[in-house]
Amino acid sequence: MFGKEAIDIPVGDGSLLLVTGFYPLAEANQLLKTLTLELQWEAKAIKIFGKEIMQPRLVAWYGEPEAVYTYSGTTFVPHPFSPTLLKIKFDIEQYLNADFNSALANLYRHGQDSMGWHSDDEKELGSNPLIASISLGEERVFKLKHKHDKTRKLDVPLPHGSLLVMGGQLQHYWQHSLPKSAKVMGPRINLTFRKVGL
Repeated sequence: MFGKEAIDIPVGDGSLLLVTGFYPLAEANQLLKTLTLELQWEAKAIKIFGKEIMQPRLVAWYGEPEAVYTYSGTTFVPHPFSPTLLKIKFDIEQYLNADFNSALANLYRHGQDSMGWHSDDEKELGSNPLIASISLGEERVFKLKHKHDKTRKLDVPLPHGSLLVMGGQLQHYWQHSLPKSAKVMGPRINLTFRKVGL
């Protein structure tokens, strides 16, 4: 359909699939441009160890009305899906034969924007959530580390137009992050599609 290449990344506990070229270059470029303007980006505060800090990126939460989501002490009430998000959601659902009702959008404006270590293990996502993550824009390195075996670490570059799919027991056994980069970098949009309220 899109000239994709699917790569199973061996993790042992759970599943991790990288689909490069999920969107070809021209379409990925257009999606990045459209979403930058179309989505209602916000600077949000979260609580870490009881202290409120601003997230080092811009975020936007979209979904069906029931897809209310809470993490790090912040509750997100969804905006209705935009036309572009609905198109991307349909493409992913067709590819994975899955169903999603929400999407967390992150805008990393430059290399100093980041995401700290965490697992997507909130109760609203169910016990073994399937999470589909689209990357648009600057390539960044997605890092994973095992919760119980400190020797098990992975670095996964996420190219422009790629899809990363996390499933099975991955959130039970692994944490992931998107660290800062000292390189001068352009913006990156990441969309993580989820099923909230199973």
